Amino acid sequence: MTTAERAFPRVDTGRLLLICAAGLVTVAGLAHTAATGLLDYENAVAFGALVAAGELARLTMPGNREVAPIGAAAALGYTLLLDVGGRPATHSAFQVVAVMAGGMAVGALPHLAVGRPPYLDAIARRLLCGALLAFAYRPLAADLFATTGPGHDSWWVVLGVMALLVTVTLAADIVVAALLRAEQVRTAFRVAVRDEINMAAPLGAAVAASGILLALASHSMSLAALLVFAAPLLVTQIAFRKYAGIRATYLQTVRALSRVTEVGGYVEPGHSLRVSRLALAIGRELGMAEPELLELEYAALMHDIGQLSLRDPIPGGATVLADPEQARSIAELGAEVIRKTGVLGRVAEIVRRQCDPVTAADPPPLASRVIKAANAYDDLMGGSADRDRAAATLDRLRLDPRREFDPVVVEAMAKVVDRPAR
Repeated sequence: MTTAERAFPRVDTGRLLLICAAGLVTVAGLAHTAATGLLDYENAVAFGALVAAGELARLTMPGNREVAPIGAAAALGYTLLLDVGGRPATHSAFQVVAVMAGGMAVGALPHLAVGRPPYLDAIARRLLCGALLAFAYRPLAADLFATTGPGHDSWWVVLGVMALLVTVTLAADIVVAALLRAEQVRTAFRVAVRDEINMAAPLGAAVAASGILLALASHSMSLAALLVFAAPLLVTQIAFRKYAGIRATYLQTVRALSRVTEVGGYVEPGHSLRVSRLALAIGRELGMAEPELLELEYAALMHDIGQLSLRDPIPGGATVLADPEQARSIAELGAEVIRKTGVLGRVAEIVRRQCDPVTAADPPPLASRVIKAANAYDDLMGGSADRDRAAATLDRLRLDPRREFDPVVVEAMAKVVDRPAR
């Protein structure tokens, strides 16, 4: 991916509106802060520096989700801040936006210098969600601080207000992220919402808890709370980074393994990758969740690895034209190879059952049915993009006399194939 593609990944209308809205909010925050003057230089610099550090240490999660948990927690803590060491925090929502924008810009500079710009839609979303919380919470800050003075015991009320507003903000962030992702990967909105909740829940909970604790702890610990409560989040971020790295390594290994059949002349060049891409598009059309899509991608890349056991390759590697018993044997041998890795048992089962009859009493998993249809389509089409040939191929799969293909999967594939390329 080039630098321009990373910064502007297909800037559709939704992303453009998001980026423009973030830009307008940033200009308003900077202009208002410059006109009125900073009210708390020390706090602004301290929290802004932590936001910058968080942006500098940002990471990309599975699904190309860019996150900056330390920076988000710092921005959240600054937004919710009531006082520092007993001295009330009087900064406005506009100042919160200015500090967030300044910290994000400073943290992005080293990445820009080495050609790794942030995803503009991701940084815009972080800024807008922080601004939403700031404009909802900062007008209440003075009244909430007054309830925590001598003779009052209202910290639970303060905590409840913080938790409620943070939860609403996280929900809004999930909805916006799901809207963008549904357009980006062409999946149903409800599926995108479910995936965003599953992916954002662990890290979002850690960020929210750290931000709230940071704001409350500043009452007695002053700015030392920044270091104390940023440390656990740093450990969490390291764990997520390792998880993302392991997943990326798995995918690279599987892709390399899938190339063996092409190098050996068992299948046409690019066949495994084309089947994988088509299978993923079909899976999204059918509403499969991200963990299921990951397994589908692995299985689709390695669905033909059993052909390595053949003495004489099938002409063109087209298993759709092979004898059903031979195709089933290839699938079982491929599954055995995958199973020996010791970590891809479910993927092996998907590959093993790709040739099972869809009308059986125990039908194969949906992923197996998707791979079977995608493989047959590419076996018959190759790398051709001819629309008439594609229509004829789809009709052939629909009217197959042996009823080898799931009609629901074939219709989903027809929708995917008919879409214009972007």
